[in-house]
Amino acid sequence: MTPVVAGAVAGLLASVGVLVVVARLRARRISLDMRLAPYLRPQRTSSALLLRAPSSGGAAATLERLAAPVMHDAVRLVARLGSPTADLRRRLARAGRHETVEQFRAGQVVWGALGLTVGLALALLLVAIRGTSPVVVVVLVALCAAAGVLGRDWMLGREVAQREGRMLQEMPTIAELLALAVGAGEGATGALERVVRSTHGELSAELERTLADARAGAPLTTALDGLADRTGLPALARFAEGVAVAVERGTPLAEVLRAQAQDVREEVRRELMETGGRKEVAMMVPVVFLILPVTVAFAVFPSLLVLRVGL
Repeated sequence: MTPVVAGAVAGLLASVGVLVVVARLRARRISLDMRLAPYLRPQRTSSALLLRAPSSGGAAATLERLAAPVMHDAVRLVARLGSPTADLRRRLARAGRHETVEQFRAGQVVWGALGLTVGLALALLLVAIRGTSPVVVVVLVALCAAAGVLGRDWMLGREVAQREGRMLQEMPTIAELLALAVGAGEGATGALERVVRSTHGELSAELERTLADARAGAPLTTALDGLADRTGLPALARFAEGVAVAVERGTPLAEVLRAQAQDVREEVRRELMETGGRKEVAMMVPVVFLILPVTVAFAVFPSLLVLRVGL
């Protein structure tokens, strides 16, 4: 390869590399259309399982078209028998889930169908082995289906309890950091922004959502009231109310935050002591019903053996 050809190939490769880098940088630039798209694009308000089947043919499309009315009726039945819509929407917000009520109802229907399948399998097994009566079989299938529907609701309640427990554990640290930021000269909004940037967790996510509401035009006190409404923790509601009152009346915010952190620590310590008391009572069950009978048997058996030998 001559030097001229080698130079031409090197120049071509360098030009291609520069063009690739420039195209990549231009592709990463956020345009005005991309910024406005989340606010102008219509959002889905119903479950994807309830959407109308696509117009394209095929066995899957036909099956979806046939199952859609059944899914609609099942969702209506679960909505009538399950939790109220307002309560379910609040629990979804407390769990930090972004799905709608319709999507959750559709998930309950799917769980119920799985429970129904398990119930049918158990019923067939019982009929084949023991010849169980039809009434027992029907009751078993109905209980399995109801367990599937209620299991989904129970899982949501467990998620709510776990998330709020994590938020309660994070709250004293967040309050102390806010107090430090306010004591260093930051305002309420600036302190919240600094803490949100430097921390991670469930409470930080809720504070970030509160800041987003404040940036959208809502007053900070209103955004804090929304934070209190989205959660079911009385301590967090008192925290948001105390910060809102301090911002409105101009009282020392650092003192309020430190007092809130101390109150939460005392509440967590009190709950820990109560939990320990309940566990102490529960620990007496194996001691009384398992360990104590074995101990008595080991103590009495030699005496019984000696008495039997003496006789």
